[in-house]
Amino acid sequence: MFPLFPSVLIANRGEIALRIIRTLREMGIRSVAVYSDADRAALHVRKADEAAHIGPAPSSESYLNIERILDAARHHKVTAIHPGYGFLSENARFAQACKDAGFIFIGPSPESIALMGSKTGARRVAKAGGAPIVPGTEEGLASSAEAAAFAREAGFPVMLKAVAGGGGKGMRRVDRESDLGSAFDSASSEAQRAFGDGRIYVEKLIENARHIEIQVLGDQHGNLVHLGERECSVQRRHQKVIEESPSPLVARMPGMRERMGEAALHAARAAGYFNAGTVEFLADNSGSFYFLEMNTRLQVEHPVTELVTGLDLVRLQIEIAAGARLPFTQEQIARRGAAIECRIYAEDPASNFFPSPGRIMQLAEPSGPGIRLDSGIYPGWTIPVDYDPMLAKLIAWSGTRDHAIDRMLRALGEYHIGGIKSNIPLFRTILNDSAFRAGDLDTGYLDRLLQNPATPSPPPPALAAIAALVASELNRKPAGATAGGFTSTSRWVAQGREDLLR
Repeated sequence: MFPLFPSVLIANRGEIALRIIRTLREMGIRSVAVYSDADRAALHVRKADEAAHIGPAPSSESYLNIERILDAARHHKVTAIHPGYGFLSENARFAQACKDAGFIFIGPSPESIALMGSKTGARRVAKAGGAPIVPGTEEGLASSAEAAAFAREAGFPVMLKAVAGGGGKGMRRVDRESDLGSAFDSASSEAQRAFGDGRIYVEKLIENARHIEIQVLGDQHGNLVHLGERECSVQRRHQKVIEESPSPLVARMPGMRERMGEAALHAARAAGYFNAGTVEFLADNSGSFYFLEMNTRLQVEHPVTELVTGLDLVRLQIEIAAGARLPFTQEQIARRGAAIECRIYAEDPASNFFPSPGRIMQLAEPSGPGIRLDSGIYPGWTIPVDYDPMLAKLIAWSGTRDHAIDRMLRALGEYHIGGIKSNIPLFRTILNDSAFRAGDLDTGYLDRLLQNPATPSPPPPALAAIAALVASELNRKPAGATAGGFTSTSRWVAQGREDLLR
């Protein structure tokens, strides 16, 4: 039996911090959360065994401040640090700083992060490992003239991408040479602001492509496996909205999962990779696919893989970091059923997805067979304006994709977040769309749907009744109402399951 860590600091916030806390608690490991001024009342702070304040609200002064995080780790005498995703999770300098300070980084080596963190470097590694890559430049370009030279040879359209990119930042589609200069300058400026690196490279655009990724997992003893694919083609502004496993395309293409899995493993081996990571591909409807990039961390959409494999990826990450060998071989990994994830955001789809921070006044959360909710919110909490507005991830599993969709629709009908706008109505539109139901997807699917949206489905009768009751109570404001305007009746409706969160 390998020794487990007595304590882990989670260098993150929100729902992913809570997700990690739950696995640590199951493993008997002390959890230490960190928080900024804006997150003093956040749920991950309340749920951790201990919590450390790390600075003001701006992430540059808190969640991205390496020294403050390391100081918190020293003060709380932790053994290891889990970065979650986002913030410093793919920062090789942070991983190295953890190592130099005597903490175990729960993730890949700093060398692998640096190697695969550069999109052009990752392309070279993947190519050397035998993975097919999209035609493109091998280095960051000094000017739009260099991009134009490649585009004339490869043919338009092309895609400009940030060398240090991620999350859709620093990406521009270019359909004609006359637009290339302005697009290059715009992408470079955005990349500089987002990553401190304005270098841009160019790829041939694969039209009507699907975005499919492979989850890989490796230990520090040379064992490496893949856990199958996730389809992430439903995107807005190059950011994922819905993810599912298995991919409808891969499911109907004999041998495609095995070929993609082997390509992902080749790329990971070439990078000397261990711990959890994701190799992303673009694919067309013929079954051809091309390496896109590697994310050297846990993904937002990891729950769909957990539900179809029955594995706890966070637990495996921790065990691998502690020196354990993988407890299974590739042949022993079983997949069953289908899982779909919806990313729940505080944003208004009717107003160009403008963020909708504010106080959560009411909360009704879905449950039932096959439903998982990874959430970081509670009634009365105020969503800060300082961070990404993702609130939760709603995941549905069933034996078939059709039933998983129906189950998700039922859960969305039970989900109500009052006081703010959310994208829950958008998901009902997507999941009721015939093209989505048929698995007819590509990365342009959502843009086409939004250009010709269906009539939004009304809220379920029960939810409408609850909303009406709350509105009535708020408007009435009788004697004895609290400062927040709630009587005992409306407070019961508003608080929902808060008792279960304590």
